[in-house]
Amino acid sequence: MTNSADTHPDQIPGYDGGPLVHLPELLDEPLFWLGHLASGASSEEAAELLFGADYDATVEFCRQMSARPDWPTFSVPVATGRLYVVYRNLADDMGIDYLLDRPDWDRAERLATDDGHFMGPGLSWPELTAAADNGLAGGSTTDPDSRLLLLLPAFGDSAVPAAAAERLGAALRARTAVEDPERLAAVLLEGQGPCGPARWAGDEDGRRINDGSYSFRNPANGFALSPDRLAQVATALAP
Repeated sequence: MTNSADTHPDQIPGYDGGPLVHLPELLDEPLFWLGHLASGASSEEAAELLFGADYDATVEFCRQMSARPDWPTFSVPVATGRLYVVYRNLADDMGIDYLLDRPDWDRAERLATDDGHFMGPGLSWPELTAAADNGLAGGSTTDPDSRLLLLLPAFGDSAVPAAAAERLGAALRARTAVEDPERLAAVLLEGQGPCGPARWAGDEDGRRINDGSYSFRNPANGFALSPDRLAQVATALAP
């Protein structure tokens, strides 16, 4: 990334593309959040609740984002390592990549992808809220609401607690201008984006895995992370 070199390097290990640019100021733009959460608004009700009267403005904002010559990138520190959210501005392959890097790795691992060839989920609800709430400095923001929304498209969990809708609704109210954040939160948690909810469990080796058909954290998938990596991911993201 282009600034704050100590905490935001010019490259993410093992990740090709860029140039990466750190733009935390985008997190203060309500239209950014509407575009960022768009893949989760798969139903007519969800789209109406999310975009309201701002659909055209959101489309234009996203067009400008995708026309940039650089790749806007955000980061969230976790217990062992750092989560990256990268806007992949390739003309023929645009999307958002969610990656985890640890100091002891030679390359970051992709946990989820938000595009036409979506992959995930990469985070359970406890892992999502732990990353949002850890308060660790050195990322794009320490604001829990911004972190929650930033990582939300990588999440999928069939065992979401009853309090999740209230938590997500509060984040939507704080960071967006949607008219009914509580109802939008309930709808987003019901659908959970293109990957949908997945069941999470601990296996005999202590790894946190899921049963998602498109998830890198489902060891039954041929494209899953290696057993060692699955264990290291679980450790890095542990609530």
